[in-house]
Amino acid sequence: MQPQKKFHLVFSFVMGAMMIFLMTLVITLVNVGLSPDFLARWMKAFGVAYVVGVPVIYFIAPIARKLTGKILGVNPG
Repeated sequence: MQPQKKFHLVFSFVMGAMMIFLMTLVITLVNVGLSPDFLARWMKAFGVAYVVGVPVIYFIAPIARKLTGKILGVNPG
């Protein structure tokens, strides 16, 4: 695998973990509060979101970079 493609793949997994970890924490906390089953609900939400989110990040990030470059008038490289 080419270094650039490998970087993008690993980036997708890492970015996915960080964003999804925080977002599912906040949304689960807002929806159920600190209930006795909070951790189980949060981990279930994280698992589902991670499986969906990583491929979305992998395929959408390049589009977002290009769109951002066009909005700012720069070449994202």
